[in-house]
Formats: sequence, structure tokens, C-alpha cells
Amino acid sequence: MSCKSTKVAPSVDFDHSCSDSVEYLTLNFGPFETVHRWRRLPPCDEFVGARRSKHTVVAYRDAIYVFGGDNGKNMLNDLLRFDVKDCSWCRAFTTGTPPAPRYHHSAVVYGSSMFVFGGYTGDIYSNSNLKNKNDLFEYKFATGQWTEWKVEGSLPVARSAHGATVYNDKLWIFAGYDGNARLNDMWTISLQDREHACWEEIDQSGEIPPSCCNFPVAVCRDKMFVFSGQSGAKITNNLFQFEFKGHMWTRIPTEHLLRGSPPPPQRRYGHTMVAFDRHLYVFGGAADNTLPNELHCYDVDSQTWEVIHPSLDSEVRSKHIFWLLSLLLEMPSGRLFHAAAVIQDAMYIFGGTVDNNVRSGEMYRFQFSSYPKCTLHEDYGKLWENRQFCDVEFILGEREERVLGHIAIVTARCQWLRKKILQARDRQRQSDEGAAGGPRDIPAGSRPSGTQPLLEVSIREAEAQPFEVLMQFLYTDKIQYPRRGHVQDVLLIMDVYKLALHFKLSRLEQLCVQYIEASVDLQNVLSVCENANKLQLDQLKEHCLNFVVKESHFNQVIMTKEFEHLSTPLIVEIVRRKQQPPPRLYSDQPVDIGTSLVQDMKAYLEGGGLEFCDIILLLDGHPRPAHKAILAARSSYFEAMFRSFMPEDGQVNISIGEMVPSKQAFESMLRYIYYGDVNMPPEDSLYLFAAPYYYGFSNNRLQAYCKQNLEMNVTVENVLQILEAADKTQALDMKKHCLHIIVHQFIKVSKLPNLRSLSQLLLLDIIESLATHISDKQCAEMGSDI
Repeated sequence: MSCKSTKVAPSVDFDHSCSDSVEYLTLNFGPFETVHRWRRLPPCDEFVGARRSKHTVVAYRDAIYVFGGDNGKNMLNDLLRFDVKDCSWCRAFTTGTPPAPRYHHSAVVYGSSMFVFGGYTGDIYSNSNLKNKNDLFEYKFATGQWTEWKVEGSLPVARSAHGATVYNDKLWIFAGYDGNARLNDMWTISLQDREHACWEEIDQSGEIPPSCCNFPVAVCRDKMFVFSGQSGAKITNNLFQFEFKGHMWTRIPTEHLLRGSPPPPQRRYGHTMVAFDRHLYVFGGAADNTLPNELHCYDVDSQTWEVIHPSLDSEVRSKHIFWLLSLLLEMPSGRLFHAAAVIQDAMYIFGGTVDNNVRSGEMYRFQFSSYPKCTLHEDYGKLWENRQFCDVEFILGEREERVLGHIAIVTARCQWLRKKILQARDRQRQSDEGAAGGPRDIPAGSRPSGTQPLLEVSIREAEAQPFEVLMQFLYTDKIQYPRRGHVQDVLLIMDVYKLALHFKLSRLEQLCVQYIEASVDLQNVLSVCENANKLQLDQLKEHCLNFVVKESHFNQVIMTKEFEHLSTPLIVEIVRRKQQPPPRLYSDQPVDIGTSLVQDMKAYLEGGGLEFCDIILLLDGHPRPAHKAILAARSSYFEAMFRSFMPEDGQVNISIGEMVPSKQAFESMLRYIYYGDVNMPPEDSLYLFAAPYYYGFSNNRLQAYCKQNLEMNVTVENVLQILEAADKTQALDMKKHCLHIIVHQFIKVSKLPNLRSLSQLLLLDIIESLATHISDKQCAEMGSDI
């Protein structure tokens, strides 16, 4: 099986006697593979190396190296090499004395060498001479030489099933199993100078993971991550991050994940985790007596999990009857004690233990997504932080503190504030009419930038600090996670929660509740409970009362000074709750998680924000109302224009360089600007290919989608629309390719209604192509069909 996906090139002729030969084509501008796709590669033949598990794999240049493991009967110490370009297996060349046969060791690459540490060795078949190791071996890829590093001084305790990585020229070893107990110590050794190398134990701080084994580690964004693993009676699905700089551990909370959003993977052990770009990818392992094969992805920037749904080549997708079968054949089955490594933009998974304790010799490749991240939330967040182009000023509370904002974002996200803004706008309009002696008809966007006065909106129900947190949520869909144990932070979020209830922001309500419940501890529970009682936040008060009366908490809480100063009614309530807990009530009602930023901005573009438009975009003379703040947040082109070169009539002509896009393509671009949408017909992609550069979007995410959309979706049904777009954008290769399809599928194309609406010049191009490629006999056959 070929490792590359070789697409059909435009210059290749098709058998046009077969009516289905060009049903679904892939345009090939160069080598391209579908993102998020599994591919089964040639397995390792038994004569090269045994099927195995508990081994290691590392990536060096264009090859995967497999070392050790066990085949079910014996431990192994052979070294296998898989060439990712040729998709071929062989035994790697070795000299010197290799490490003794072993499994559950670790292997990392540094420079042009592989380093193998520790593991479990001996004869598992006869159950003799079994022991953990703490030796360190180096394998030089260039010469094939194995050498053991003899290190003086203190050594890490011998171990297996530990985690290992390389960072800052050092090998880092964490946790594992020493034969009697699980560990959570950390050791490091410099790999730069063999002669002076020595092991050093790291003094760790923060929320150190529990002692554990059979877990993976991965380095991303200059931090090391540890996920799940076997940690005794209580196996969790916690994700921890380690700061190399300060040797500080942090448990990454999942409490901030909104109910209804993808949860973290199940707790598991024997799984793999690799880092690519800003993501961590977790696959396989044993999860509560099952062997799942979903691929989970963690975004380090947004701190969210998702399950990756794999895709297939367009050729396969077009034949629906084989789609599911092909998908299942290409995906690896669930497994544990396999190993994974990354080369360029793909992950390779080899071996492992599958159903019925069978060892695997399979190799799988997973093509990562190469799309840049969506910056929608970050772009709107910067608009909030910079306070550019603000057009509304909120006057808050008794002290009349002032907070600036943008009408477009606020009215898109919050109906309560939208109503307040409309009322304030009506009052301002009436005031202007009275001052001017009569009504004035001033169209939206007609005033030059900077001259329009701020709309003042008074909100007595809100104080500035919680209102600013609420505003941050409106722009970003997030709020800052409170510092653990800091009472003032938790009380602030309680004030935000009160506002969320008042403004009917369900999504923010859920976030606040989850944040507060996750932050309640023995030091702050009474303060939180008293504040919840005062603010009449019954759900939070219930949580606090239940927390206090827990067997492990009660004595500690009532011995504090804060308990002495608690209001009498609350003390009585706590005592009664302890004596007679109320029955637990379970609700089957689904939790209302509200609408997201993307959903709200989509509705706003589709008509919900029409009455708040303040700019007119002209496409070939046709007006399209829009919102300055949104355009400026997402495009540096519009930001610079509105800051310095805003036209006095509030109208902006739209083009992409010298080319004016089609109305349909322009609407696709607006969807991308407003809510990050990239679903579009392939002909739109030709118009918008250069848009990220011209309009100064945060990255070239849109262009990446346009490229894939064109490469994957040229069909007989849409070839005429793409031909028009290619002609208009002067994409000559694409135009030639479209004419090629039309010629060889002309009987089908001739029945498309769009053919009659083509320009005369394009029809002449089609006729010329037909004359060049179709013989007299075929013309006669076609004439008999007409």
C-alpha cells in the first residue's frame, strides 16, 4: 500500500467512454492529503520483527525506530526501522552491546542519538531473573553503535512504566513503578557531555500528580503534560502540566468546561499522547475494562477537549456504499501498550495489545489538521481590551462608574442589554430632534469616524467590576478562572453570577456555577455560603451547605473563627443539615447551556443585527449593511481604514485586489469574518484565496480551507460555477482543469441549467475545447443524442 495519496493530475486523460469516470475529481496543485485521516500502513512481517507491546517508538528524520517490548512469551531487544517514504520495514543496523531485553522502558531522541532508560527485564517465560532497571543506553543513528552510559553518583531508583522526555538538552524522567510501589519523583540528566553527566533529583512543587505508572508524557508550549495512568485505587482522568522553568506542577481543571461541551477522555492507562502544534492527541489505552479507539485532542490554548472525527479521501467519500467500511478498515482498533511518534505533520502508531491479549504488528498513520487555529474569540477579545471604535458607554451603579463597549457585540450576545441600548437610543434620538427643532433623517454610517457621540446607557443593577467580567464573556465566551482559595475572586464571580441571572445569560450562569463550585474549599466555604445567602443564590448555598456537612469537612469547618462569626440562622441551618440531611433530588431536565459566541454572531449576520448597522459595504454598486466594530476586530485592513481613512459617506467599495468577488463569495467572506464559518461552495474558494492577505486576517486559516475545498470538491455538478470563478480570478490552471472535465463529461454538463447563463466568451472556450479534444465520430454520436 502506498504511503502517499496520489491525486489525479489535470493533464491526465480519462476514458470518456465510461460515463462515471469523472463523477468526483480531486484537483491536484501538488502533493496533498486529507486532514484528520487514518491510514493503515504495511504491518511488520514476522521475519523482520515480532508483533509486540510495551515497546517504544521514536522518530528520526524520515523513519520510525521500534525498540524492545514483549511478544507475549519473551522480552525483546531488537531494533526495527520503518521508512515512512517507502513504507518499508527492516532491521536497523546495530553494533556494540544493546540493552538487555526489556519492556515498559522509555526511549527519546536527542541530537542524532536515541537514549533508552530503565524498564523491566528478565525471562518472563520462565518467570526468572525479573527486575526493574535504571541503566541508560545511547544508540547513534549514523553508526548504529550501542553504548551504555556509566554515570557516577546518585541514580534514580530502578523503574518501569515511567514517563520520559527531552527538554533543554536534558533527559527528564518522571514517576513509574519500582517493583513494590508507584512513584512520583522526577530526575534529570544532561545529554550534552557524557563524561561529566550526572543524575539530579528535581525538587517539585505545586499540584504534583499522584504516584502513577503506565501514562504518557508530551511537551508542548515549553511545558510537559501528563494525562491519566494507573495511580492506585483512584485512577483519574486528570491532566497535569509541569513548568520546566520553576519546576511547578499545575492540575489543569476540567471544571471550567461548559456542560454540554466535549468532556475529557475517560480515565485510562497504557495509552499514548503526542504533541503537534498547540494540540495534544490521546489515543487508546484501557479505559474501565474497554479498549476505546477514539482519538481525543486537547487544545492547550483554549484548554478544551474534543473527539477527532476522521475523514477519508474524496474518491472514497463519493462512493457512499463503501464509506463506512473503508473508514473502519483504515482506523486502528482499540489497544493498549502501543507506542506513538510524530514525523512532520503526521502521527505514527505501532503495535500494542489488542482484544484477547493478542500482540499487534500493525502500523497506522494519522494525518493531522494543518489548518491554522480559529482566532474569532481572540480577535473579539482584543477589541474588548483595546477599546477601539467604542460607541456605547455604560454608566453603572450608584457611583456611576463608566465602562466602554461596542453596540454590535453587546446587542448580538445579550437581549437584556439590547433592550436597554434601544431605549437609550430612542431617548437620544428624541433629544436630538428636540434640540434641532424637528426630526432629522441621518442614515446609518453617515457620520465620519470619531464624530459620532457615545451612546450613554445607565444600568443601576450592576457595579463596574463584575460588569467588566460579564463584558469579557460577551466578547470571548470565557471568564478568567478564579485563583484557588482566594475569597475575593470567588465573591466577584458570585456577583457576576447574579448579573448573569438578571440579564438571562444562561451560558454565563453555568460557567459561574462551575467556577464557584470548583473553587469552594475549607478556607472559603463559609464566606461563600454567607454571600450566597445574602444574594439569594440558592443553588450555590446548597452546594456550600452540603460541602460543610461532609464527614471529612464538618469538624474542621466548625472549629474555625469564621464559624463563630457566622449569622445565627446559617449556623442553625448547618446544624440541622448535619442532623437530618434533605433527600437528594434528581432532575431529568436538560441543562440550558445558552448560546455561544459563534451562534449569536451567526444570528446577528443573518438579520438579527440589521438595525445596528453603521457602515455600508458596496459590492459592484450593491449595498450590504455591516458593523464597523466587527469588521475592524477581524481585519487589519478595515481597522486601519476606520481609524484613519474612513470615507465621509460611510460607504466602502469591496474588492480583493483588482478583482470584485461574486455576491455569493462575498457572503462567504462575511460569514468567516462574523463567526469564523468556512463552509462554502468550491467556486467561492477561488475568489477568496487571496482574501486573508488583502484584508489582513489574523492568519491564513481561510486560505487553507479554500485550498482544501478546491482540491477535494470539483465535481461535474459544480464545474461550470468553478469555471466562471476561475475565469474571473484568472486562475488559468483551474480554468484548464474545468474545461478538461467539461469536455470529457459533456453529455452530463450539457444538461446543467447553468450552461445557458455562461458568458459568450466562456461558451466559445468550451466549444474550442470540444473541437480540440473530441473526434468527428464522437461529435456524430453526440449529435444523434441531441
